[in-house]
Amino acid sequence: MESKWLEWSKQLQSIAQAGLTYSKDVYDLERFELIRNISVEIMAQQTAMDKTIIKDLFANETGYATPKVDIRSVVFRDKKILMVKEKTDGAWSLPGGWGDIGLSPSEVAVKEVKEESGFDVKATKIIGMLDKKCYPHPPSPYHVYKIFIQCEIIGGQQKVGIETSAVDFFAQNELPPLSIERNTKSQIEMAFKHLHNPQEPVYFD
Repeated sequence: MESKWLEWSKQLQSIAQAGLTYSKDVYDLERFELIRNISVEIMAQQTAMDKTIIKDLFANETGYATPKVDIRSVVFRDKKILMVKEKTDGAWSLPGGWGDIGLSPSEVAVKEVKEESGFDVKATKIIGMLDKKCYPHPPSPYHVYKIFIQCEIIGGQQKVGIETSAVDFFAQNELPPLSIERNTKSQIEMAFKHLHNPQEPVYFD
């Protein structure tokens, strides 16, 4: 579970963003801007990160605040799971990334597998829709929903992408060091449950 200070910071940011979007009164707008600045102050105090960077990252959106969406592709071959080695941290993750405007979740899943591993796939089903804060990921300034989509290889050739330095398949008992920012051991285990039991229900929350 995420730290309370991070939860409070994100709640303050959400309240401020909605207020700045819908309020018309100049005094209310000033108050909501103050709330936004307080959320940035809390984040800066707890992370020792420059407030300008935090404001650009954490408090730069407009409109009603909603969770971001991270799509992860689950691909099996010979009962092993496809993973890519991330250049950013040298650890391994399921192919994936932020949802793209104009693309459906399944289209994002297919695109990410191609870009990061070289394989052509087709999306077959959602196996999980999880709230990132409920799992042992590092703290994030965003509230994130993670959608895990099972895919089937239909072509292509194994090769690294711009953001990946290696591509490989792993058995459940031989997992590499995981990029915890992107996926946790329990989430990989969830994927294997669906491999062993195709009737496994969709996980959520």
